[in-house]
Amino acid sequence: MRLVIAPDSFKGSLTAGDAAQAIRDGWLSVRPADEVVLAPMADGGEGSLDAFEAAVPGARREPVMAVGPDDRPVLTHWLKLPPTAELPGGTGVVELAATSGLPLMRDGLRPFDAHTFGLGQAITAALTLGVSRLLIAVGGSASTDGGVGALTAMGARLTDASGAPVSYGNLGAGKVARVSFDEVAPLPPAGAVVLTDVDNPLLGPRGAAAVFGPQKGASSDAAVRALEANLAHFASVVPDGRRLAETPGAGAAGGVAFGLLAWGAIISPGAPAVASALGLADTIAGADLVITGEGRFDGQSEAGKAPTHVAGLARTAGVPTALVAGAVEASVAQFSAAASLTELAGSTAAALAEPARWAFEAGAALARRV
Repeated sequence: MRLVIAPDSFKGSLTAGDAAQAIRDGWLSVRPADEVVLAPMADGGEGSLDAFEAAVPGARREPVMAVGPDDRPVLTHWLKLPPTAELPGGTGVVELAATSGLPLMRDGLRPFDAHTFGLGQAITAALTLGVSRLLIAVGGSASTDGGVGALTAMGARLTDASGAPVSYGNLGAGKVARVSFDEVAPLPPAGAVVLTDVDNPLLGPRGAAAVFGPQKGASSDAAVRALEANLAHFASVVPDGRRLAETPGAGAAGGVAFGLLAWGAIISPGAPAVASALGLADTIAGADLVITGEGRFDGQSEAGKAPTHVAGLARTAGVPTALVAGAVEASVAQFSAAASLTELAGSTAAALAEPARWAFEAGAALARRV
């Protein structure tokens, strides 16, 4: 058999590359003669830089010192893709998870003051180097700041009723009285694209606060309502904010996508962009089986997550797809087989304690079924 393994990262436990290798090793322990091609995926969240770097020859990491989501310094990178005839300055790829991601919160969850200032610093660094286009992968945010932090780092002036700059986080979003983009760096010539794996609007029952706030420390209904109120206030003072707030995907990453829309960026599903850079459709053509996966396959997975997109590409090519996930919490009817690390390990805690071991076992279990 010819097998393509194209998982997303298992957030907090395995990178996409490590997951792909563990699944491959498990598979080959049962079927050692098979041909296996690894194609680690991403969908706009953690691992997007790695996926583009692996897919594009000549990609170069550029260092940047950023302010992390809890105000601590973070030495990280953005990625510069080589120039082309259409994009003479090259393309900059910035990953929010690397500057303002949830795992960077080292002193506990702070839903009201965690921020995306570091993301804005990385965007500014790429613009300063003269890129022709920006791709901004925004999954994995620690904050619900509506983009206040990122916009401030990019030169926006967000002031309260007294004319003083507001703080970077969600509390600051609720105090903005005036917004000025006069000193913000302009969009690069070919524009900026926000890559996301969700289609949630900024506000409402599917909005940033209601859906993602509890994951970031909003432990009560009152806290979620307060986050929502601050975002709603910010949207009311941003030019054309009420319309932008309704854009599918504006609620991504705690609403940072909304702030970037206000700057002039557009939103695009992340998984197709990464798959295109990888040439994944061509890789899948002629395969006998594709294995994809992620940490938790749930109700949000069909809204643009990597496994659903990979399965769609395989379906178009007439190739069956199997799923490996840390936990399976939604229907897997679109897959020919599925393996859950939690079920194989006996518990979530056991799976998280040794994720590579259980990804290996998942690969072996799928091979035995074939």
